[in-house]
Amino acid sequence: MANEFSDSQPLYEKFACKNIIQRALDVTILFLLVSLLVYRLFSLKNHGFPWLVAFVCESWFTFYWGLVVNIKWSPVEYKTYPENLEKRFPDLPNVDMFVTTADPMLEPPIITVNTILSLLAVDYPADKIACYVSDDACSPLTYYSLVEASKFAKLWVPFCNKYKVQVRAPFRYFLGDSEPLNVDS
Repeated sequence: MANEFSDSQPLYEKFACKNIIQRALDVTILFLLVSLLVYRLFSLKNHGFPWLVAFVCESWFTFYWGLVVNIKWSPVEYKTYPENLEKRFPDLPNVDMFVTTADPMLEPPIITVNTILSLLAVDYPADKIACYVSDDACSPLTYYSLVEASKFAKLWVPFCNKYKVQVRAPFRYFLGDSEPLNVDS
């Protein structure tokens, strides 16, 4: 099965990021922390118990800092190719999405409506996607807003597909801070 997809286009590529300045800064901080620990260790017998506590705390901080730097030492960026997904898997699976809401006062129906509209506008075959809403409060306000959202979805989803809208949530799109998807790059 691995040979079946070996000649097809990749779904993603991983690029290593160059971080020379950050690495130099991390090495400098490591040198300073180790020199502080060596100083505390050699002058421990002159200062007693408080310096022992400081040495233990600074040793723990140095260890923890080393773990954090180890995670950030080799950053990578991923470039995805969603257009290759359909080539590799021409028959996409059915997807069911569940949206839950409980209280229309704590979670306004407009948030639920925006969530549902952004889910329905996903770039996925319409016959393979289903969205279910669970309203634990059985609120008539939520029901009415979902009825209106279904009418708006008939306009919104084709609009998103036609103009390649990247930000599919209507409230984010109409704020004006969304950028169009650049198909050429």
